[in-house]
Amino acid sequence: MTELHKTGAAVGEPVAAASAAPSAFLEVRDLKVHFPTDDGLVKSVDGLSFTLEKGRTLGIVGESGSGKSVTSLGILGLHTAGQYGRRRAQLSGEIWLNGTELLSADPNEVRRLRGRDMAMIFQDPLSALHPYYSIGKQIMEAYRVHNNVDKKVARKRAIEMLDRVGIPQPDKRVDSYPHEFSGGMRQRAMIAMALVNNPELLIADEPTTALDVTVQAQILDLIRDLQKEFGSAVIMITHDLGVVAEMADELLVMYGGRCVERGTAEKVFYEPQHPYTWGLLGSMPRIDREETDRLVPVKGSPPSLINLPSGCAFNPRCPYADIPKDQITRSERPDLREVAPGHFTACHMSQEERTRIWTEEIAPKL
Repeated sequence: MTELHKTGAAVGEPVAAASAAPSAFLEVRDLKVHFPTDDGLVKSVDGLSFTLEKGRTLGIVGESGSGKSVTSLGILGLHTAGQYGRRRAQLSGEIWLNGTELLSADPNEVRRLRGRDMAMIFQDPLSALHPYYSIGKQIMEAYRVHNNVDKKVARKRAIEMLDRVGIPQPDKRVDSYPHEFSGGMRQRAMIAMALVNNPELLIADEPTTALDVTVQAQILDLIRDLQKEFGSAVIMITHDLGVVAEMADELLVMYGGRCVERGTAEKVFYEPQHPYTWGLLGSMPRIDREETDRLVPVKGSPPSLINLPSGCAFNPRCPYADIPKDQITRSERPDLREVAPGHFTACHMSQEERTRIWTEEIAPKL
């Protein structure tokens, strides 16, 4: 069992919050996921906090390596300890799901919750689905693990779910193997498997990666419709801001294993407060107006999670790092502070300075 250490409150929140009873359906408090390696300690997630209610969608965005997928695996309890020579992940903090604290819970209890109360659509369905077993058998197994039913009932449920996610001729395709499905159909089969037990929390990790835009739209519509039907809380993990703009109620921007901005999707898209968020928005292609200039990428590369820069992790790439006095961005790590009701950011610049830069320099170019 993974060794756990209870830590303090979420960054920028009172210490007492860590011991308070959870009020939200999902509440993550100061989550840290570190991996020891020969080169040093990889701080994949380093103090992440957020909440999510049922029926709502949280979008988690950031570059590859920012800690998005590691966070989702931590919530599901999939950072297994020390198997097959792998080194044990070091987890700390608190993850509350509907009143149950998952990090300190018995692994068997977490296993009972996984697939029934919380489920995940994995990034690559071809890798996540077992090539030896038919699609139907894999969905049936996911159903029978949590329900005392025979194979006939489970098969009927699998066919029902394949039909619900739009697989044609589900009574025949239930016996097909993953390699016989197209990419979009494999993703639909993954969604059917994730939703077969009507989970209250659904985590979708890059659900539209490597799919053409028509299939992407169909998959997103499917997730939205099923969320309305089941009332699930959804975490949408992606690097595609277009996806979260369409799906998310709330948005969390990750950089270097930490949250740099969090708020409603409307606030983060139209009144962003962090230079990294400005960079992500500036790199988005626009189809609603004529574009004469090339896209502007975020300069530089993501930081090493073993040797993070001192102070603000974004300071080597930030064009405004010299604005705060005394080079504070290179010596002190900024706390996540509330800049408006429900809108948080971690930046040393004053709110007045950030607002001026956004309205005068950034927004007119987007």
